[in-house]
Amino acid sequence: MAVSWRSWLANEGVKHLCLLIWLSLNVLLFWKTFLLYNQGPEYHYLHQMLGLGLCLSRASASVLNLNCSLILLPMCRTLLAYLRGSQKSISENPSDWCDSIGVHVAAHLVNALNFSVNYREDFVELNAARYRDEDPRKLLFTTVPGLTGVCMVLVLFLMITASTYAIRVSNYDIFWYTHNLFLVFYMLLMLHVSGGLLKYQTNLDTHPPGCINLNGTRYQNIHLPEYLSEHFHESFPGGFSKPDELTQNTFVKICVEEPRFQANFPQTWLWISGPLCLYCAERLYRCIRSNKPVTIISVISHPSDVMEIRMVKENFKARPGQYIILHCPSVSALENHPFTLTMSFS
Repeated sequence: MAVSWRSWLANEGVKHLCLLIWLSLNVLLFWKTFLLYNQGPEYHYLHQMLGLGLCLSRASASVLNLNCSLILLPMCRTLLAYLRGSQKSISENPSDWCDSIGVHVAAHLVNALNFSVNYREDFVELNAARYRDEDPRKLLFTTVPGLTGVCMVLVLFLMITASTYAIRVSNYDIFWYTHNLFLVFYMLLMLHVSGGLLKYQTNLDTHPPGCINLNGTRYQNIHLPEYLSEHFHESFPGGFSKPDELTQNTFVKICVEEPRFQANFPQTWLWISGPLCLYCAERLYRCIRSNKPVTIISVISHPSDVMEIRMVKENFKARPGQYIILHCPSVSALENHPFTLTMSFS
């Protein structure tokens, strides 16, 4: 049993540890962002308008930012080969974060409806809708975040369905061309976060959330019964005749000015920029390296549709588990197919 346990740790321990760390990061990021938009004073008025949909959409967006950046790293095959000392590939699958996408899309559909139903005339700049009861579909198809979001869902649907085993085996070309739509997805993602529909309050010091605006009186904490009886008796005719009728520890906040709102800086750019630049550098390096000549010595056809290709490339050193990407320009200018490297000759 002890030997079996140590063997499991040696073979599977690192993989399960990485999975645990990944899951923990997702849960922590989701919960932290959820609390920020649910309890943060800068999102008080926006939360009143959108409710739970705001918290879920932003929390799931944070998880998607993390995974959209992480999924680029396994695609840097040369870097991974250098770090691990082998050319074993690590597969990346967009369906691994479909749950976050589903929550994000559903929450924003609710947000579009709430922007329309809960339109506020007092906070015009906070509204994404242009008037009360505006058709929520207009927010989805006439705004940059809405339209790019719809396009990204379509792109991901094509990528995920074309990545299934049945399609890869029956028609590899469909898988290959749709899989490269990830470049379109990341371009849409950069545009998606530039819309600035969700805004936060910038003047919390002069307009605390929920404060009372009484003729521009400067904000301060006041003892409500005493203050009202001394200064605002005329403003409340027939009310608060006896300060003792109010709780003695009740305080209100008076506003200095109206709330001001500003769009959030696109956090996605901070998450994506580094891995995306790394991936672009990796692709450039692979393109330069692929231009080095390769000499094909022989091509042998074996039973069961197995083909053996013997080739020689200068300054090439094989490692265990290594594979090569074979490109035949006469067949296709875009296709590249992976083949296992079974032996090498010095």
